[in-house]
Amino acid sequence: MAENDNQGYPPVEPIGAGLRGRCPRCGKGRLFSRLLAIAPECCDCRLDFGFADAGDGPAVFVILIVGFIVVGLALWMEVSLGPPLWLHFLMWIPLTVLLSLGALRLVKGVLVTLQYANKAAEGRLDR
Repeated sequence: MAENDNQGYPPVEPIGAGLRGRCPRCGKGRLFSRLLAIAPECCDCRLDFGFADAGDGPAVFVILIVGFIVVGLALWMEVSLGPPLWLHFLMWIPLTVLLSLGALRLVKGVLVTLQYANKAAEGRLDR
């Protein structure tokens, strides 16, 4: 786990930094190197992002949130308008992909910055 030593850095609001994809320590450097890949380190303060392991948490949140939205809209559209099946496919599959990718980046950023702010680490057994 990275040391949470913010000496010389102003406090960073973790949720805001995560939503913007910024470093949890300095709030300026990029958290992501690509769409969903965490960078190896911050380009400004050189914080090592080796501690960042959000696991399956972001995917679970995104599945629940996006699934609720898309299924609710699809059911409403079916009951209200009764469109053909091909129109459902044409609308809901691209919407699901776009919402999932956008939400996954946001949720992953927030979980990683909260992990840093709360000094969360893998559980260990003391012997």
